[in-house]
Amino acid sequence: MAFLRSIVTAKTTAIAAVIPASAFAISSISSSSSSSSSSSSSSSSSHFERLSKNLKFASNPNLRLSFAKNIEKSSPPSALHMDAPSSNHQTSVETEFMVDMSCQGCVKAVKSKLQTVEGVKNVDVDLDNQVVRVLGSSPVKILTEALEQTGRKARLIGQGVPDDFLISAAVAEFKGPDIFGVVRLAQVNMELTRIEANFSGLTPGKHAWSINEFGDLTRGAASTGKLYSPPLGDLGTLEVDEKGESFYSGAKEKLRVADLIGRAIAVYATEDKSDPGLKAAVIARSAGVGENYKKLCTCDGTTIWEATNKL
Repeated sequence: MAFLRSIVTAKTTAIAAVIPASAFAISSISSSSSSSSSSSSSSSSSHFERLSKNLKFASNPNLRLSFAKNIEKSSPPSALHMDAPSSNHQTSVETEFMVDMSCQGCVKAVKSKLQTVEGVKNVDVDLDNQVVRVLGSSPVKILTEALEQTGRKARLIGQGVPDDFLISAAVAEFKGPDIFGVVRLAQVNMELTRIEANFSGLTPGKHAWSINEFGDLTRGAASTGKLYSPPLGDLGTLEVDEKGESFYSGAKEKLRVADLIGRAIAVYATEDKSDPGLKAAVIARSAGVGENYKKLCTCDGTTIWEATNKL
């Protein structure tokens, strides 16, 4: 019986996509065989007959084709046809803010405001630590603006999927003197990374941008190497408005944050990358959820509320 079971497995590998597991019932046959001492001879015979039929089914292409057509007619389309995830579909991550709150009234105001923001699924407030956790697909920029509209100071302190990844978030900061920007990357699952970017100081129009191989900034963007793992590193085009500002929010399939640490994000003057690049920034690990509750910078004594936040 073990030999026959191995034959069934080998012959049915190629057609597993259209044959339901119940057509073979291998596990149930195996468990029944292991307890044959308590089974009747008629039961053993029945198992053997079913296995023989399955072998005949697996080796006959006409039977397989007929079976597949019948299943497709009788089953809803979603049972057999599953579209691959779109890079445009919404993705949920947890975003943490330090928010200046002092009472339950503050908690209520913050929750009420955030729950009106599109894409927000859940809001959790920790008054003791002055931390607000937001689960959803809303961009950091929109969430920050909503929090500040309540009259309270808010600072992003972490983003990602808690407990799922060793490195769940990364950031690249463009610090001027002409071009400023922040690019945030958050791992949603093993196959998808969410990307959010804010830029200012760019010329109006379209600018190519990408993740490049190296974090070498000795010659600016020109020394960051080629495109990282084509086409994964291609981030498309930034649309810059008349004020020289650009905002991007989207997702990238197959991109993993942990593989990007130490590489660079480069922004180009043209849409086709015909120039060496305007500016680049190194991708560094960013605080994940629950990793950054400090309110005082030990280097200069600056509180989190006094720190500048241009973007």
